[in-house]
Amino acid sequence: MQKVSIFLNLPEMTDREFSKFSKLIQDCCGIKLTPVKKIMLSGRLSKRLRKLRITSFSRYYEYLQSSRGKNEELTQLLDAVTTNKTEFFREPRHFTLLIQKILPELIRKRTRFGCNKLNIWSAGCSSGEEPYTLSMILSDFMNSNPGPAFSILATDISTRMLSNAVNAIYSEDTIKSIPMKFRQQYLLRGIGTRTGYYRVVPEIRRCVTFRRLNFLDTNFGIHNQMDIIFCRNVIIYFDRCMQKLLIDRFYDQLMPDGYLLLGHSESLHGIDSRFYPVEPTIYKKT
Repeated sequence: MQKVSIFLNLPEMTDREFSKFSKLIQDCCGIKLTPVKKIMLSGRLSKRLRKLRITSFSRYYEYLQSSRGKNEELTQLLDAVTTNKTEFFREPRHFTLLIQKILPELIRKRTRFGCNKLNIWSAGCSSGEEPYTLSMILSDFMNSNPGPAFSILATDISTRMLSNAVNAIYSEDTIKSIPMKFRQQYLLRGIGTRTGYYRVVPEIRRCVTFRRLNFLDTNFGIHNQMDIIFCRNVIIYFDRCMQKLLIDRFYDQLMPDGYLLLGHSESLHGIDSRFYPVEPTIYKKT
């Protein structure tokens, strides 16, 4: 007799069902789920089954194989399984180095060759905290250090997170890591039913372009070469082969002397890479 999930009254996900979903997810977006993620996957997909009134994981998988399922539900599946932990000014040392070293160097080199814009990519932007942090920092820096304009491309595979990012509305708890100077300058305080919430000001939002991107897309579909790529706490969800593929593509996507910044728990150790290590988690295209 199959065990039944207490909280959703659904049959428990079997190991075989988990293997099928795991392969489907990896084939679709490169994310590799190990067996220890079975409970997490079961819990998240149970919400989709309840909403769709599907009574088993096997039937949900069959639905995903249908034309309608591929068109209407596959995006929802990927939304459900992606991890979206982020915050404003996360890993602040990166932003300190950005101001003190990376921006002055790049502006000096780009200005010398007549470039009039810096292109920054926030890859795996989740609900927008990272690209808006970058927009605040660059806006503040450019006010004191005239130089090229800048634009920020922010991408994620989750349409739900991208929708939240475009709205740019955050709770009081969420904005606590933003320095007071930036809160006063770049956030609008909500009133009435919006009390306790804040919205990023239009001039900061205008510097960021959001779009959905799957890392398996050929050449990412990005036409501009980047000066800086932030891809922090993302590659840990991929196997070594996919990590190598991503790092090579990031290298090709960067301008000469461009920078790649990874998360504090990530490194290129053990990956055959053309990048030059500047310091832990920061790499340069030489």
